[in-house]
Amino acid sequence: QNLTDETGTSSQAAGSVESSGKIVGSLKRGDRVKYIGPTIRVEADNRLKLGKIPTSDGSTTAFTAIRQRSLSSGQQGEVYEVNGDRAAVIVDASEDKDEQNTDKSKNEAVKPSIYLIHVKDLELDPGAQAEDCYIAMKALCEVLQSQQPLIVYFPDSSQWLSRAVPKSNRADFVQKVQELFNQLSGPVVLICGQNKVETGSKEKEKFTMILPNLGRLAKLPLSLKRLTEGLKDTKKPEDAKISALFSNVFSINPPKEDDLLKTFNKQVEDDRIIVISRSNLNELHKVLEENELMCMDLLHVNTDGVILTKQKAEKVVGWAKNHYLATCLLPNIKGDRLYIPRESLEIALSRLRHQESLSKKPSQNLKNLAKDDYENNFVSAVVPADEIGVRFDDIGALEDVKKALNELVILPMRRPELFAHGNLLRPCKGILLFGPPGTGKTLLAKALATEAGANFISITGSTLTSKWFGDAEKLTKALFSFASKLAPVIIFVDEIDSLLGARGGAFEHEATRRMRNEFMAAWDGLRTKDSQRILILGATNRPFDLDDAVIRRLPRRIYVDLPDAKNREKILRIFLAKEKLESDFLYDKLAKETDGYSGSDLKNLCIAAAYRPVQELLESEKAGRSESALLRPLNLDDFIQAKSKVGPSVAYDATSMNELRKWNEQYGEGGSRRKSPFGF
Repeated sequence: QNLTDETGTSSQAAGSVESSGKIVGSLKRGDRVKYIGPTIRVEADNRLKLGKIPTSDGSTTAFTAIRQRSLSSGQQGEVYEVNGDRAAVIVDASEDKDEQNTDKSKNEAVKPSIYLIHVKDLELDPGAQAEDCYIAMKALCEVLQSQQPLIVYFPDSSQWLSRAVPKSNRADFVQKVQELFNQLSGPVVLICGQNKVETGSKEKEKFTMILPNLGRLAKLPLSLKRLTEGLKDTKKPEDAKISALFSNVFSINPPKEDDLLKTFNKQVEDDRIIVISRSNLNELHKVLEENELMCMDLLHVNTDGVILTKQKAEKVVGWAKNHYLATCLLPNIKGDRLYIPRESLEIALSRLRHQESLSKKPSQNLKNLAKDDYENNFVSAVVPADEIGVRFDDIGALEDVKKALNELVILPMRRPELFAHGNLLRPCKGILLFGPPGTGKTLLAKALATEAGANFISITGSTLTSKWFGDAEKLTKALFSFASKLAPVIIFVDEIDSLLGARGGAFEHEATRRMRNEFMAAWDGLRTKDSQRILILGATNRPFDLDDAVIRRLPRRIYVDLPDAKNREKILRIFLAKEKLESDFLYDKLAKETDGYSGSDLKNLCIAAAYRPVQELLESEKAGRSESALLRPLNLDDFIQAKSKVGPSVAYDATSMNELRKWNEQYGEGGSRRKSPFGF
């Protein structure tokens, strides 16, 4: 039976009772509480019902003995478990001799009793918590007196002061601790860390959760007094009590220099790995102990790449146990405990890593790199290399272009040590692919993203524009700051003339001009470093519309021309590799018949030719002459007839082609550099 009044009006959840001095909030295991209900003595049944528990014989009611002791108002105890509106409380053993069981031996220690009490009859006992903290501080001061010189570090004031001591008892607690600190003498340094998170700013403090950025020193010996020279008190109203103990303030912020910041980030990452590894091993140890298992080499288990919670640790231990029992004929059992080898735990951890990698999206990792909303805009612009599916082998012709891209882009990424010596061997920062439409410029960029295996960001004019004045510059700056975190990275700008066209036009908007200026300054400006591994890859049909400053920043300008007969044959073989053709199909004759066709035109021609067998089959079915639903193979005549429907999109002697050839002669690779007037 329960030691509470069963005639209550309605059941309330634990911690929902609100009255003067009673619980407001939620009870949890370990809380110190005081019983404020009526005195109860149970004589009819000296068992306390704890509830139903599952056993091998079915559901069974669990009891605990109460040994004919009364529960008096004002008795203190500790919450063991909370279940709904009732809490199991371990009541402190009474020192009253009359309450002891006379049948017990005098030498037997008095064991505390467990009572299941309604939450409305309990209240938190803040005085006991503050007293426990004070006893701990007093014990610490005794250690300080005997172990000098000594440095004591409190990791976070909110942990041991704000949470451990209730607000109502905090002033008295701080006063007692201050008296203890004043009694200290000798070389003792007390340091208290406090995490400060900046609010109201879009830029988050990245390191406040790992390293404290505010240290407080107090009771400095005379030899260390010089450390406090010039310090100013920056305490806030909420820090008033902690400032009474630690009056001198040091602000510790991450370094702002890039080189020092990289070193700092590496140290923080190393510390993070160590902290996570210790936490993982601790979780595994707890689960092993709960299940009466052992692992002799637990400290050597590699837990990199995962963060174990209790639930994940239980999974890992279960998988490791199953693996060990399934692979071992004679399990190692000592003292009623099964000893699991380290190899089984590491196999289970690898299984957990694999599961998490399958469920984790790449964009989630990229969102963690973005520091603000502006950088978040480019997370969707990152193109994973394995999602493109185009390689250089899938592109017919353009062998010279592919060789140039391999030397300029892929080689510096795969062999960076070759470009680390001297001042001349540096990775290229800008490449321009220009030529008539449909020649494969965008397809080359897709293949380059796959072949290089680097991060690939595809942007257009809409990516860097906004309806808000000034946002375009911020987006441009965020693009390069986000790209520097993904380095080495390729930024592909399709139709670059629309984004970085010539400045000074009659219809140019001020916001567009400012965006172009910001783009060029971030790309290759005063604060740009030579070691910055960001490549701008541009593609355009109108290179003569680009700004002169942009052309200067694109030192390698590669002309992607219309394919000749030999290259057209290569393109046709790739397009028709999986099609059903006649056995004696003449690729070379078809290549000669398609003079002036670009790669895109040839694809459209092949599609139009593939419709001819379908149209013949439908006509025969309509006339009632169809005997089979199989399509006949394609022949050369199909392509010749399709030429009447699909012609070349660009004429060889068109004005745009003449301007492209003249621009290539003056600025492109392999040009004669002879100046010639543009136009007709």
